[in-house]
Amino acid sequence: MSSIIQLLPDHVANQIAAGEVVQRPASVVKELLENAVDAKATDIKLIIKDAGKALVQVIDNGQGMNVTDARLCFERHATSKIRKAEDLFSLHTKGFRGEALASIAAIAHVEMKTKQDQEELGTQIIIEGSKFVSQEVAVLPKGTSFAVKNLFFNIPARRNFLKSDTVEYRHIIDEFQRVALAHPNIYFTFFHNGSEMFNLPPSSIRQRIVAVFSGKTNEKLVPVQEETEIVTIQGFACKPEFAKKSRGEQFFFVNDRFIKSGYLHHAIMAAYDGLLKDGAQPSYFLYLTVPPNTIDINIHPTKTEIKFDDEHALYAILRASVKHSLGQFNVAPVLDFDRDSNLDTPYSYKDLEGATPTIQVDSTFNPFSDDKVNKHYSGGASSNYKKPEPTANWESLYVGLKQEVDFISGTTDFSFETEEVTGSLFNEEDVEKTVNTAYQIHKKYIVSPIKSGMVIVDQQRAHQRVLYEQFLTNMTVHQASSQQLLFPLDLFFSANEMELIEDLKLSLVNTGFVFEETSPDHVVISGIPVNVTESEVSLVLEQLLSDLQDGIPDSSFSQNDTIAKSMAKSLAVKTGTSLSIKEQENLVNGLFACKDPNVSPFQKPTFITMRVEDLDKKFAL
Repeated sequence: MSSIIQLLPDHVANQIAAGEVVQRPASVVKELLENAVDAKATDIKLIIKDAGKALVQVIDNGQGMNVTDARLCFERHATSKIRKAEDLFSLHTKGFRGEALASIAAIAHVEMKTKQDQEELGTQIIIEGSKFVSQEVAVLPKGTSFAVKNLFFNIPARRNFLKSDTVEYRHIIDEFQRVALAHPNIYFTFFHNGSEMFNLPPSSIRQRIVAVFSGKTNEKLVPVQEETEIVTIQGFACKPEFAKKSRGEQFFFVNDRFIKSGYLHHAIMAAYDGLLKDGAQPSYFLYLTVPPNTIDINIHPTKTEIKFDDEHALYAILRASVKHSLGQFNVAPVLDFDRDSNLDTPYSYKDLEGATPTIQVDSTFNPFSDDKVNKHYSGGASSNYKKPEPTANWESLYVGLKQEVDFISGTTDFSFETEEVTGSLFNEEDVEKTVNTAYQIHKKYIVSPIKSGMVIVDQQRAHQRVLYEQFLTNMTVHQASSQQLLFPLDLFFSANEMELIEDLKLSLVNTGFVFEETSPDHVVISGIPVNVTESEVSLVLEQLLSDLQDGIPDSSFSQNDTIAKSMAKSLAVKTGTSLSIKEQENLVNGLFACKDPNVSPFQKPTFITMRVEDLDKKFAL
């Protein structure tokens, strides 16, 4: 019987590894940028076409490779980063597994150009699907250029799983930002379809954060600094009032490597305890430096997860340092919210005793005496006090007043109507009609009587349904009304958020928004929908961007549906809001005027009914 276990061919093994390492164009961007950083480059350019599906190119001025290394770098498990197993526990570089370039070459057309500084000529290699097409000598500048074209050209199924260009581009921006924030000393430039998206010269950490996330970010940052034997922490946390609905701007860097850690994120949330609204997420940019032998990076192919030796101590230090920074910069609330710092006792007065005030009482003082001035009173600053002179013949002030009234009115006889109520403004039948037909319970439910019993309405879900159908109708019929703002709103967003707003701009205009100006990092809004207040605009857009983190639907109806749901969720009256009788009745009437009043836009029931028979059964027990 023949053997059934065989060694996989190299091209098949590379494609399997590519399934772990290369999930989308952003994965290629990450690997190539990290290789450029490991090559000690000081200037790195990223060039993207069609969201990375057509081209991903990284050009650096690093060390470069000789002819032998240029050929070996595409072999599986070939790396310059480690020599023995012990090196895995003392890593100072990004890539070390030796799978990235081999995996990329297995599923794309790759063209590499590289040259070392001391060499006169460089090497150009072209590979298509793990097959070497050509290797030539070329005149090149110092460094390496990696061009990856037609990703997943030989795996159509994987290519079909890719999202839209907008979503893939957002993932590429995320990876670029992570590398750029981790290395502020490197010059990064980013081009997409011929347009420059980022130009980041070498700078400090704070300047790099501001350059990546627009100019308004600077006023949000609170410095965090702590140094212990276990970890050194530096970076910035954002003020609680700038917290967002989404978790986009949250970055942990361990030894200049971006990581994801739900455990450390919980430590940050614990530091913000009591400072955030429900559902709000703080932004932070924290750089942790730990001994390399206390972490294990090699637990995930993408190397975004790290295992720490002492996570509990790290949790406590991180939580305490962030909480200390928030309190030190007067971000954390104090007991007296109206406290004036000018009234605080200076530290130099803490040991001084207050002087006992002296009290002087004039026992001979008589406020009813006829003396114009009490000569016996000595009251310090009030010793010049003069008793007011009594007004003599005060009746003379009103002399002649009666005659003047008679002259004006022409008569001294007045007749007044009685205050007896002679009739009612409303008939008794009308009064009965004004009896409350709706009642609010616990500021959450509205109870309204109906012919068969009563209906109990969830006010938040009902309002969501009403607003949802209104927005959807406006976007479909293109007849939304706008209210013009006296002073236009200037709202700042990150680069990937601005991409989403650009894609949603037409749908937002159909809901009633008027965009006066759009730039790479902010928008100017001069008109808003009639049922949106000026203070709610930023909340509505933040909620919308949060709901669309996973991508924008392709079809226009699905896009409008998503926007209508998000805006309805943001603007609907919340549980705990007290409503007037008129508002309750309008909400109930508006709900049952909807096409589908039974459920909210999120398929939750909006009301229940109870018949009189059901109530009778309850009392019959």
